[in-house]
Amino acid sequence: MGRAAIGVVVILLGTSVLAQRPSDPALLVPEAAPELDYVVAPTAVTLPDGMTMGAAASVAFDAKGQLFVLTRGDKTFFEFNPDGTFVRAFGDKLFTRSHGLRIDREGNLWATDVGGHVVVKLDRQGQTLLTIGTKGEAGEWNEAAGSRKLNQPNDVVIAGNGDVFVAQGHTPGPGGDARVLRFDKTGKFIKSWGGKGSGPGQFQVAHGIAIDAKGLLWVADRENQRIQVFDQDGTFVREVTYKGLPCSIDIGQQFMYMVNGFAGQVLKLDLNGKVLAAMGKPGKGPGEFGEAHMIAVSQKDEIFVADSVNAALVKFVKK
Repeated sequence: MGRAAIGVVVILLGTSVLAQRPSDPALLVPEAAPELDYVVAPTAVTLPDGMTMGAAASVAFDAKGQLFVLTRGDKTFFEFNPDGTFVRAFGDKLFTRSHGLRIDREGNLWATDVGGHVVVKLDRQGQTLLTIGTKGEAGEWNEAAGSRKLNQPNDVVIAGNGDVFVAQGHTPGPGGDARVLRFDKTGKFIKSWGGKGSGPGQFQVAHGIAIDAKGLLWVADRENQRIQVFDQDGTFVREVTYKGLPCSIDIGQQFMYMVNGFAGQVLKLDLNGKVLAAMGKPGKGPGEFGEAHMIAVSQKDEIFVADSVNAALVKFVKK
């Protein structure tokens, strides 16, 4: 069977691209930093001839280095070997609007449906093991009132003990309910924190979430142009501010990498969040972005970026 290379642009079929590009030009100013020592690869992954992949919403690696792409196309998930060769596609139009993806230590997939207002845990065969939220219904999580609803879940991360943290609230401005919610591994609600605002512990858009080696949560507070750091009980630790629109963070052993949304950048950070280098700009050419949406770094330090606006999966390799 022949193979089709999937590089900078992936054709989008059967779905619309929805994005909330800010009207304030100040939010689109990029970070000024030395050039990151990476170049765009001509091919990110390969697909069998005749197969297409919908817009990449998110990307993640499992413990063996297998690459998973969460898409907004007919098939929700695509799996590739570490060298980018196609393994399988599965999940027929599972979500209203796919958004965030993580893989836990057991290899289960955790994906968020920002349009369907749920977080779903699936096994490697694509069978649903757990759903958090009420599909198709946005609302409040209030145990006392018997309301168990999410509101635009953007991203999810799983702690070492199995606790699940959900960053939600995709709509900037007065709408939505931007916060972080914590559940145990069975989906039992533990607590939440946040709410709309710009003060410590508040969010405009809680877009991405990651856990560092100390167990601290790093939350990309997009329109507030910052990352906020919390302990797992929701206690505010500190914030780091940025130009552009922080969207997603990948935390490694030596560095962190962050994508900067509509500013069209990949940023290399130290483990304190300081910007060390940057690459990329808005556009449709090689190494350019419609929206640098979600990021994952391979075991070989290859950088993969899901560009939900250009409907692209972009791969960068060291020079």
